[in-house]
Amino acid sequence: MIKQLALVFLMSMVPVLELRASIPMGLAMDLPAVQVWFVSMIGNMLPVPFIMVFVRRILEWMKNKEGWLGKIESFLEEKAAKGASKFYSYTMFGLFIFVAIPLPGTGAWTGALVAAMLNLRIKNSVLTIFAGVLAASLIVLCISAGVFAGVSAIL
Repeated sequence: MIKQLALVFLMSMVPVLELRASIPMGLAMDLPAVQVWFVSMIGNMLPVPFIMVFVRRILEWMKNKEGWLGKIESFLEEKAAKGASKFYSYTMFGLFIFVAIPLPGTGAWTGALVAAMLNLRIKNSVLTIFAGVLAASLIVLCISAGVFAGVSAIL
């Protein structure tokens, strides 16, 4: 069971897959739902502060480079600044909703990248992302548990 939970943990840290894949996978392995949920939450949140800190540093480093790295950084900064004025009044709520909707392209990794690009405070962003991950994990858990219960009832 430890190896299976470790696999769930690692799966929840993979960008794009995150807990949208780790929770159904853990339940498919007949692991206890509460353990799958808890391990997925921890694994999904673990990279968030590191993403926010290091993405900012990488962007600062890119800003000082000439050539394509500097151009990419400028492009990303302009895009973030362009949408930031509309986003700031609802920033944390918008970030929460963005992370809470369990669809591909949303989630903790992308939420952390957005927060870093908009230079949001790390403490507030991590708490907001955690709330979004909590909501998304409960949605995925309920859907997955319902699907597996329905399949076992059919079989």
